[in-house]
Amino acid sequence: MKKQGVSNAFVAASWVALGAGMVGFIVGLARAEMQLNEKGYYFTILLYGLFAVVSLQKAVRDRLENIKVTDIYYGICWFATLSSIVLLAIGLWNATILPSEKGFYGFAFLLALFGAIAVQKNTRDNMTQE
Repeated sequence: MKKQGVSNAFVAASWVALGAGMVGFIVGLARAEMQLNEKGYYFTILLYGLFAVVSLQKAVRDRLENIKVTDIYYGICWFATLSSIVLLAIGLWNATILPSEKGFYGFAFLLALFGAIAVQKNTRDNMTQE
C-alpha cells in the first residue's frame, strides 16, 4: 500500500515560511544601520542555524527509521541548533537597536528555522513515496 504524500498546501506553506523568514531577516539586515561586521555576524548565524536544523531534522528522522546515526553526530546537531539560537539571542541582547528590531530579527530567524525543518521533512517524505 502506497503511503499518502505530503499535501501541496503544506509544501507551499513550508517554502513560504522559509522564504519569508530568510528574506525578511536579510532585508532587515540590508536596511539596518549597523556596521558591516555586525551584519556579517547575524547573516552567518542565520546560515549556521539553517544548516544546523536541517542536519538535526535528518538525524532525528534517520534514528526514527532505524538508520544508524552516531551519538556524537546527533549531539553535534543538537549543539549546533541550540548554539545558533543562543548566539543570536546574545547578539540581539547586546545590540544597540530598538527592541522592536530585536523582536523582528528573533521572529524572522525562528520562522526561517521552522521553514527549513518543514521543507526538509517534506523533501524526505516525498522521497519515500517514490
